[in-house]
Amino acid sequence: MASTKLLAVLVLLQVLSLHVHGATATKRKPGAGGKCHVTGFLHGKGHKCNKKNGSECCVEGRRYPQFRCSPPVSAKTPAVLTVNSFAPGGDGGGKAFCDNRFHKDSELVVALSSGWLRLDGTSRCGKMVRVQANGRSVLAKVVDECDSVNGCDEEHNFEPPCPNNVVDGSPAVWKALGLSASIGEFKVTWSDV
Repeated sequence: MASTKLLAVLVLLQVLSLHVHGATATKRKPGAGGKCHVTGFLHGKGHKCNKKNGSECCVEGRRYPQFRCSPPVSAKTPAVLTVNSFAPGGDGGGKAFCDNRFHKDSELVVALSSGWLRLDGTSRCGKMVRVQANGRSVLAKVVDECDSVNGCDEEHNFEPPCPNNVVDGSPAVWKALGLSASIGEFKVTWSDV
């Protein structure tokens, strides 16, 4: 009799643990709130990249995280501002993804991580965004993708995929925010306009 009760309690505990595990294991869709997690890894191929603006070159055999999502966009979306030259011969690689053009370092332009640019269901190509930092804000045009999936090839200046939370700004964006591009990275917030 005691073993039957013990068996019933164990079965009940097993059912409850499966129910709790199933409830917590559901995946969130990108852009639906919550966090964005690594979706894969890209194996690096060694090659020389243009190190202007402190670009990181891929290392042979190193695994680089890939993201097919970015954190949810809000009125003050936290991000990391990096510096990028969208000009010919700059560290941005080829022409901008959105308009297939190069842009002068004096233009107020940015690239967004893949999830923010287009993978969250909103195309931000050609749209204006507000970037805030250092007590200042600047309006910049989205012209390119900071690719969070692909990299380590000529198209991406032999750089690894971007993290999922990057606003890659031209030197003019850094200047408008009163920041020295030599810093390399700076915590900012951004929003759609």
